[in-house]
Formats: sequence, structure tokens, C-alpha cells
Amino acid sequence: MITVSVVGASGYSGAELLKLLVRHSGVRIDRLFANTSAGKKLADVFPAFNKTLDIVLEQYSVESIAKSDLVFIALPSGEAMNIVPGILAAGKRVIDLGGDFRLQDTSLYEKYYKRPHTAALILKQAVYGLPEWNFSQIKSAVLIANPGCYPASAIPPLVPLLKDSIIEPAGIAISSLSGVSGAGKSTSLEMSFAEVNESVRAYKVGVHQHYPEICTVLTALSAVTPSLSFVPHLLPITRGIYTSTYANLKKNVNEEAVYAVYDKYYGKAPFIRYSISAIPEIKNVNYTNYIDIGFRVNQESRQIVVLSAIDNLVKGAAGQAIQNMNIMFGFDEKEGLK
Repeated sequence: MITVSVVGASGYSGAELLKLLVRHSGVRIDRLFANTSAGKKLADVFPAFNKTLDIVLEQYSVESIAKSDLVFIALPSGEAMNIVPGILAAGKRVIDLGGDFRLQDTSLYEKYYKRPHTAALILKQAVYGLPEWNFSQIKSAVLIANPGCYPASAIPPLVPLLKDSIIEPAGIAISSLSGVSGAGKSTSLEMSFAEVNESVRAYKVGVHQHYPEICTVLTALSAVTPSLSFVPHLLPITRGIYTSTYANLKKNVNEEAVYAVYDKYYGKAPFIRYSISAIPEIKNVNYTNYIDIGFRVNQESRQIVVLSAIDNLVKGAAGQAIQNMNIMFGFDEKEGLK
């Protein structure tokens, strides 16, 4: 049994994390922190927790996590780096669901996140929390950088194809569509129901903070440096991400050969589902920790289209964080997630 605390428990990812933690057999939830809602009961902020978690939300302090083995941080990017050094100094392990420790290059962070990085000295301790590729590093890590939601949908389908030279590394195009919960509890007009309903629009084209994450992680895992475009879109739905990736084939392969490559790398991965025939759909992955992958090969044009779907709040955030926790502390990787 381990004891965990959550900083940022009143946000969408924080709430999703708690829904998963309460059904985990090896976890005791200790303290919950949410500065803007401090003093309120969790059930007053999220009525779904009534008679499930009778905990009062608190202002965060490093002294308050004294009994915790692990601290989850579900704060907007830019905030975790202010408190993680103190948590690590207290001897606690950390899983950060934000973006502060995903990029080892602080100049990239500052370019795309538009702020200075104040915790560069501990960046080398951060392990990128992609369980299917970094299992052994995650197991011994003290600081996990949970992947961003878009990278969680784009990176797993691409790494095997790059690693086995199935696709050309140049000219990859990634188009992702996300539900609006990915933006967090924003109060901006553009995220209101009236603005997103019955519409689809691209945003942050060429400047999205997940672009350098996708590029650097693909390079690190495949030993190939891709050149790619990434265009995110907003869908008029609450949750889910649908990613379509287009690439030129490097080898003359058919769909059976592509399936064999995925089977080679993901045959034992508990939360990656891939099919030679089925086309992924958001409705089939929502509220789960699965990523569904499908693909079509056009041998005449020597191109491949790879399709993937995830729940941005689960596989793209809280579920992957639980999966990382399970690996860190020796639980069954699927505990609390199936």
C-alpha cells in the first residue's frame, strides 16, 4: 500500500485521477490540494465524489505531503516547476501531468511555452512517462513527465514505423482533433459551448507546445530525426482525441506487414490495441486507458495513413499517470485501469 497526494485536484485531470485512484487496491489517498478551492469539500466541487471521498481541499505546502510516498501534480504548465524541487528534496516521488519537465531543452520550452524555465537543474532527473517504451526508466524514476495528450495519440503509432524504416522521416503530417476538456477549466469565450458547438477549427498552427515534444520524443525513441507538421483542432465534444497521420512509405509493404511491425513492438502492451481492419473511433476508447490504432496502405502512391484514438483525460493524462505509478511501485500495470 502506498500513500499519494494530488496537487491540482479541482481540475479536469485532477478529478479524473481521483476517479481512478479510488478504485486502486494499492493506494491510500492522503491530501488533496487546490488553492482556488481550498477550504471546500471535494464533493462540493465535484458532487460525483459525494460519499466516496470525504476530503477537504487544502492550500499546498511541502510540509503537508510528509506522509505521502508519491505526489501527483495536475496543474497548468508553468506551476509544477515552482514546487517540484521542494518535493524531491523532501524525498518524495513525483508524477507531473503538466508540461514543465517533458522537454530537456530549456530553450525549446521557453520558445513554445512562452515563459522561462526555473527548474532546469532537475530536468535531467525527469523520465518521459511513455510506458510502452520507457518501462525500465520509469520503474526507477523519482520524477515522471507524463506525456501531453496530443503526443500520447501521435507518438505510439509512429515510433515502430520510424524505427523499422517503414516510413520516410521527412514529410510526415499529423492532424489531431480534440475535445475541449483538453484546454482545462478555461473561462475564455472561445471555449464556451456557443463558440465550439457545431464547428471545428484549427488552433495554434505551427506554434503548439506539443509540437517539439512529438519531434524530440520520436527522435529519442526511434533514433531517426523526423520532419513533420502538426495541426491541432477543437471538436465540439467534451473528451477524446482523434489523430490522422500521413507519411510516405520507405519500403514496399502491405497492411499485413505493417500489422506485423505493430505486433513486434506492442504485442504485450496492455493498453495498445491495433487492427488491420477496424478504423478507430473515439467512442470506443473514451473512459478507458486504451489507444486504438488503425492504418491503410496505398501502394500506388506509396503512402500510409495511420489513425489513432484516445481519451485525452485518461490515456492522455490521468490513466497514463496511474499506469506510470503502477510501474514505479511494482503494481500490476493494469491495476485500477481495467
